[in-house]
Amino acid sequence: MKLKTLKDLDVHGLTVLLRSDLNSDVVNGRVLKGERIIESGKTIDWLVKKGARVVILAHQGNPGKKDFLSLEMHARLLGRHVKFVDDVVGEKAVKAIKGMKKGDVVLLDNVRGVGDEFKPRKKGNVLLKVLLPLIDIYVNDAFSVSHRDHTSLVGFASHRESGIGLLFEKEIRALEKVRMKNCLFVLGGAKGESDIKLLGRGNKVIACGLFGQVCLAAKGFKFGYQDAFLKKTLLTKGSWAGFLKKLKSKLKRIELPIDFAVNFNGKRREFGLDDFPMEFEIEDIGEESIKRFCRMIEDAESVYVKGPAGWAEDRRFRKGTVEILKAVSRCKGFSLVGGGQLSEVIRKSLFLRRKKFGHVSLSGGACLSYIAGEKLAGLKALGYYTSRGNRK
Repeated sequence: MKLKTLKDLDVHGLTVLLRSDLNSDVVNGRVLKGERIIESGKTIDWLVKKGARVVILAHQGNPGKKDFLSLEMHARLLGRHVKFVDDVVGEKAVKAIKGMKKGDVVLLDNVRGVGDEFKPRKKGNVLLKVLLPLIDIYVNDAFSVSHRDHTSLVGFASHRESGIGLLFEKEIRALEKVRMKNCLFVLGGAKGESDIKLLGRGNKVIACGLFGQVCLAAKGFKFGYQDAFLKKTLLTKGSWAGFLKKLKSKLKRIELPIDFAVNFNGKRREFGLDDFPMEFEIEDIGEESIKRFCRMIEDAESVYVKGPAGWAEDRRFRKGTVEILKAVSRCKGFSLVGGGQLSEVIRKSLFLRRKKFGHVSLSGGACLSYIAGEKLAGLKALGYYTSRGNRK
């Protein structure tokens, strides 16, 4: 890896613009302190100990969504005497940055509240116009969103000495180990459109979560009530029929669930495909699917797991996800567990925390895009592909 890491940067007495990913789960309007905040804090600590003035850019949610919030709570969760400024490019932000001393940390407000965050090549981009003159070094510690072509991820690196933070470094080193043809992909979660990127690469694939259900729909299986839920949840653009047709052509090497668990009068109850009740939503994969998938995982040379197998937030329907993670920990080869949801399942389980995984990633979409061979905008801005040649 030829990207500059923190050890390659002399930050003493300089102002460092740090792009962190503090995006967290929100429950009843409160931000939860998850792994991203904990891990991001390690880079902040390193920079502070080296005498830098640290200005943090981060986001929470997307405009128009319920989880699109101010970062004031994030500052409190970070601790470390982080000063929150409810501004990004206005007078408050400029004054706060100019008044910083060595070891100070300022967290600016949600960068996605600035329209120019989504327009990195706009002439006179306000983020670049205001912040560039105030900083000496740019550090990207947000690998998890580095597949996004956003100003805070691609706009600063070409204008200032740049490098990557501790979390970014850990993620990219692990991913460079897993990009291999004989890797078993275990694809779950609720973002089926993006999972298609990994199909057709010759790898064996296990499909669970909502992705497993939509693969079965592509084969012609009718779920009844669940079909409408799949359309609404998985498809953001294009027609449902077109999506299924595209998916159907890629099903040859995919292992699919053969049974599912539903919420039957408040209790977990399992049904095979032949007798699946049309009026229920699917909450998890069933026992037979779990056994079958776990055998495949344990025999794999290496494995990449993305997303939960079911509704992991509910104890009744966490079984598929937990058993798959147990099998991954027994895999003899390198294992990569991807996505914030799975890292939270592991963090909340004392049993799973004691298990060994090759790497537990906090990145979902960026991790998947990297493994699929796509060039990530944030990596490109840092010169990753140039320094490594025409990397595919």
